[in-house]
Amino acid sequence: MVTVASRIRLEDRECPLSTTVEHVGEWWTLLILHDAFDGYTRFDQFQENLGISSSMLTARLKTLVTDGLLERRPYQTNPVRHEYVLTDLGRSLRPVIVALAAWGNSRLDPHERSMILVDAESGMEVQPVVVDAGTGRRLDDSRAYVFAAGPAASDAMRSRYAHRRPLPVAPTAGT
Repeated sequence: MVTVASRIRLEDRECPLSTTVEHVGEWWTLLILHDAFDGYTRFDQFQENLGISSSMLTARLKTLVTDGLLERRPYQTNPVRHEYVLTDLGRSLRPVIVALAAWGNSRLDPHERSMILVDAESGMEVQPVVVDAGTGRRLDDSRAYVFAAGPAASDAMRSRYAHRRPLPVAPTAGT
């Protein structure tokens, strides 16, 4: 991914959240990636499905290619036409898109949801959650899981997290 972070403050450039939002935090970018996860690859498919102007779509696709999330490949030679295919880095964002959609759906009554995530084999709706890969525990409890300065943290980042201590975790039912 390109490391240029032009729209974020200098002091936030080492924050992974700030730098991630720099790359995928724009409205159209998330919707283009969502379409790419649904199998769309061609400019006209994205444009028709999203109703986005060609100039905006061109700019967003260029950024996604530059950032290494999509690969631009020719699929026709006369005239030359290109498709946009998810890279491994782009595919690694799928859980983020799924989590955002699940969060959006969680604010709606089930009969108000226009898109749901289902198991491809059974067709049964699934409820995505973000969990720790090591323990399988849900990460939505900000008392149980907190951010801390990492090994590459600057002095400013270390200072930000030096005073933060994990809050005691309230017992849950069954514990």
